[in-house]
Amino acid sequence: MINKVEICGVNTSKLKVLKESEKLELLHRIKQGDMEARTQLVNGNLRLVLSVVQKFTNRGENLDDLFQVGCIGLIKSIDNFDTGLNVRFSTYAVPMIIGEIRRYLRDNNSIRVSRSLRDTAYKAMQIKEWLTAQSDREPTVEEIAKEMGMKKEDVVMALEAIVEPISLYEPAYNDGGDTIFVMDQVGDKQSDKDWLDEIALKEAIENLGEREKKILSLRFFVGKTQMEVAKEVGISQAQVSRLEKAALTRIKKQI
Repeated sequence: MINKVEICGVNTSKLKVLKESEKLELLHRIKQGDMEARTQLVNGNLRLVLSVVQKFTNRGENLDDLFQVGCIGLIKSIDNFDTGLNVRFSTYAVPMIIGEIRRYLRDNNSIRVSRSLRDTAYKAMQIKEWLTAQSDREPTVEEIAKEMGMKKEDVVMALEAIVEPISLYEPAYNDGGDTIFVMDQVGDKQSDKDWLDEIALKEAIENLGEREKKILSLRFFVGKTQMEVAKEVGISQAQVSRLEKAALTRIKKQI
């Protein structure tokens, strides 16, 4: 249902999907200074932005804000795309959109620590300094917690809460070559390539005719046989088989 909601005043169920040939034509016009073509290309790729935004819905962020930020990434990809390269526009645009959204999340998702937690942490630091001066060594967390009359776990949580968070773009290693950032060492269940493949598949399906879409939906999502699909669509099984194969061939070529 997410494709039928309104986001940023845009009815997402009516978003236009452009064919790759139409995108290239608009891109060539844009290079010649055609601003109307630029607007058409932006509007024709809003569904692409929406597809990327859906991957960030579990962050608790306002979808309208993420959609607008994603549109900025889309515009940047339009302005920087090289039509001379043998690359699909969406292949170039998706990483740009993802990068813009990630940059926004990094810059605007500040961590807030409660006043009581901060007070506990600062008191623990004072106790630590006092114990260090008394015994001429650094005390353990257990010793600090005992002096404060608190559980060790609560003291650890308070101290960790006030530690300055490290940016994912913080350099972790550099041997004189390419710098390795913290982000490079963090795993992700779904890579950008997986996202791109999924979005490319959605685009390819959108370019099919309504009857082809229905046949594929009934066959591979509902799980009906070709004979059952033939009865529902009102054509012969042979026609279903032919249309199914042609649709799958078109999808493979586009992906």
